[in-house]
Amino acid sequence: MASFGAVAAALVAAAALFAASQADAAVTCGQVASNLRSCIPYVTGRVASLPPACCDGVRTLNSAARTTADRRATCNCIRSQASGINGIQTGRLSGVPSSCGVQIPYPISPSTDCSRVT
Repeated sequence: MASFGAVAAALVAAAALFAASQADAAVTCGQVASNLRSCIPYVTGRVASLPPACCDGVRTLNSAARTTADRRATCNCIRSQASGINGIQTGRLSGVPSSCGVQIPYPISPSTDCSRVT
C-alpha cells in the first residue's frame, strides 16, 4: 500500500501537469464560449436547424486549436459550458461538428475524458 506522502505527491504532480497543459493552451474558455454561443438554441432544441454563426464558430475554434493543449483546453471548456446549459440535448451537441463539416479528434459529450484528447 502506498504511503499518504507518495499518494499526495502523485496528486500534486498530476495537478501540476494538468495546469501546465492548460497554461500552454492558446485557446481560452472565453473564446470557446463566444464562438459557440450561437449553437445553444440548436443544442437545446429551441431551433430546428443549426444557425450559420454556430458553424462559423465551430470552424474558428477548430482552426485555433492547433496543439494538444489547445484541443484539451477546448474540450474542457465545452464540457464545463455544457454542464451549465439547461435542457441540452447530447445527441444534437455531439452532431454539431459533423453537421458543420468539421472533423475533430474527440467526441463532443459531457462524458468525454479530455485528458485523452491528442
